[in-house]
Order: sequence, then C-alpha cells, then structure tokens
Amino acid sequence: MTPVQEAKRYIDNAKEILRDKARKEEGYYQDAKYVKLAGHAAYTGILVALDGLLGKKGKGRKDVDWYKQNLAKLDKRMLNSFVSAYDILHLSMAYDGIPDAEVAQTGLKRAESIIDWVEQRTVTA
Repeated sequence: MTPVQEAKRYIDNAKEILRDKARKEEGYYQDAKYVKLAGHAAYTGILVALDGLLGKKGKGRKDVDWYKQNLAKLDKRMLNSFVSAYDILHLSMAYDGIPDAEVAQTGLKRAESIIDWVEQRTVTA
C-alpha cells in the first residue's frame, strides 16, 4: 500500500467514526470521544501522506514545525492548508473534541485536499 492509499484509508476511518459513532444531532456531534478519535485519524492520514513525499527527518521525531518548514519550501498555499488542517483536526477535534459538524467537515476537506496534492506530486515525480 502506498503512503497516499494509506492516508486515504485514515480519512475513510475518520469519516466512518463520525458517521457511525459520534451521533450527529442538529449539526453537532454528541460524543466528544469519537470526535477526538476522528480528528486524530484524519490528521495522522495527512502526516502519512506527507511522510511519503517529504521523507525522513535526520534526527529525532518529526513535529509540526518540521512539516511547516518543508511545506514552505514546496508550496505556500499548501502550507496554509496544512496549518488550517492542523488547527482543526489536531487541536480543535483531537484535543478539544469540538462538536461542530461543519468544522469537522472543513477539516476533512482540508485533509483530502492535502492528500490529493501529495498524490499529484508523487505521480508526476
């Protein structure tokens, strides 16, 4: 399985968690536990895709700043999309469990656009 295929699997899992377990009512998810799991899954999908494109870091663990620095060298617009996805998926959803379904959908759209961007770059490489 390629990194992009794996990343898409993470996004599918996040959507499934929200759809089947988070219980959406009137535009808000009722179970923060599943919002957190979905946010983490979607953000991890982004990182899996980016890892396939950007490769390995020299020493230590990768962190959000490492991804930002490397994306800034490649595409400023995608850097902005990544920062937005990080704020929504990792901070708002995975940590805070924000229940707003529109926010979650925006985060998932950002994740999909980043993964599609990686896929286009790896196809042409």
